[in-house]
Amino acid sequence: MHGKSILLIIGGGIAAYKSLELIRRLSERGVKTRAILTKAGAEFVTPLSVSSLAGEKVFSDLFSLTDEAEMGHIELSRSADLVVVAPATADLMGKLAGGLANDLASTALLATDKPILMAPAMNVRMWESPSVRRSVEQLKKDGVLFVGPNDGEMACGEFGPGRMAEPLEIVAAIERALKIEGPLAGVRALVTAGPTREPVDPVRFLANHSSGKQGYAIADALARAGADTTLISGPVSLAPPTGVKLMRVTTAREMLAACESALPADVLVMAAAVADWRPDIAANSKIKKSTDRIVPLIKLVENPDILHTLAHGPQRPRLVIGFAAETDDVVENAVAKRARKGADWIIANDVSANLDGESVMGGEKNRIHLISETGTEDWPELSKSEVGSRLALRIADKLKGAA
Repeated sequence: MHGKSILLIIGGGIAAYKSLELIRRLSERGVKTRAILTKAGAEFVTPLSVSSLAGEKVFSDLFSLTDEAEMGHIELSRSADLVVVAPATADLMGKLAGGLANDLASTALLATDKPILMAPAMNVRMWESPSVRRSVEQLKKDGVLFVGPNDGEMACGEFGPGRMAEPLEIVAAIERALKIEGPLAGVRALVTAGPTREPVDPVRFLANHSSGKQGYAIADALARAGADTTLISGPVSLAPPTGVKLMRVTTAREMLAACESALPADVLVMAAAVADWRPDIAANSKIKKSTDRIVPLIKLVENPDILHTLAHGPQRPRLVIGFAAETDDVVENAVAKRARKGADWIIANDVSANLDGESVMGGEKNRIHLISETGTEDWPELSKSEVGSRLALRIADKLKGAA
């Protein structure tokens, strides 16, 4: 994105602190950022911190004679390639939807002739209110672009949609808005996610607690980075990520067949929690409870090892990444698994851990260890979306270095 220019409008809300990270990420990509800091936004971040990162003066006052002389608000609103509002508050969205302007931020939004990207952030009740929904619908009709909000815990303690998208997600949305190829453009990626279900009879099955959230977040991040992404998913209740080809399966054998049909690929990320075992024979009718209390004996047989099969197959991807869900000796077991499976990387995590009171399996956060040929990287506690974004960038760096 070298040579591009962004006008960043920082609204009022606790998520304003993420705008600082966003400026830093844009600067890494050679993007020039000018910022408008609203009065409410200045309650959460300071003009000094914004200007220090942006390397530019921060604008805030519509009626500043000095600012108007140096850079009039009309020129400010039209000098950038894209206007980004992060966080986009209910107030800012409502003003733009209604054609109202009473400060520098709202005036710049109305005066701009450039695309606008909104990153909403607010309490879940506000986001779901009829008036905010009307504003969002109107803005989308007017051509305004959106990234997020994400589901998660709010600063107020409530949970649901309303968390501002993470900085790397916003960067990817900016790249799409500016029609800039992402770092994984031209790369074919194959991701598996969720559990498998192995039928016992028509009403029962063997499965696990995997929600598919981490695999879906990785597929979403790869697609946002420009990869042609196929997601093969076991049974989950998640909506498919935008721009991702989704293939639904149920059993481990179906997942292996779907993976083989989706090859060739450059990158394989096996995030699915595949059942190791399945009943030898699934009953054709429901197994009834025995009157003499004898528990039916179910013989189990081993499922195909999908990761090992694809890592040693004739169409092996350039980069094969497996997951190791462990409860003990996490890193040691993952190192051994990498060697045993023939994977390039293993992403290990402790699925018995609780992060912010939630289980890793089904929760919103993760803490992983990336095991590769060069050693182990211990990542901090991150949202699963952040894990996906960070992993996509690591994949891009790896493929670039191998090219």
